[in-house]
Amino acid sequence: MVLIELFLVFLRIGLFAVGGAYSFLPLLQKDIVERYGWLTKEEFLEVLGVVKIFPGAISIKFATYTGFKMAGWAGAVVANIANMLSPVLMIIFATYLYKHYRNAPQIKGAFEMIQVAVFAMIIAVAFQTINVQELIRWRSLLVICAAFILFMYTKVHPALIIIGAGLLGGFWLR
Repeated sequence: MVLIELFLVFLRIGLFAVGGAYSFLPLLQKDIVERYGWLTKEEFLEVLGVVKIFPGAISIKFATYTGFKMAGWAGAVVANIANMLSPVLMIIFATYLYKHYRNAPQIKGAFEMIQVAVFAMIIAVAFQTINVQELIRWRSLLVICAAFILFMYTKVHPALIIIGAGLLGGFWLR
């Protein structure tokens, strides 16, 4: 039964993970934390922090972790196949449509509003993943500003920014 549930959850994640790396996180959190209880909220946040360090799509890494935790290798394989199935079929279909309708103003407008909605969901997940009280501490503001500047204006790899923030939090800022 868990293999079927894994398949259906990650099929849906693959179907609705539009607009970027983090767009699926609210849906993923609702399913694997709240609905099925496969991960605790704390574990979800820890896994999210760890998977950002490794290359590749975050949804694939979550599918692998969750699938393996719940059903071993079979769970990891099933979750990953389900996660990739929707996008593969959608890309084939979208490629066909894009050839014929790419200049339609409705299509351009739809994609603009999808980006806005995804941005709002990413911000919502960001606020759910941190203790808001932590945001007003000078140390946190320092790390937020430094990480933002490094990410936006330098070529420092995001994994190094995350590792650096972890080292600061673990050794210097506590």
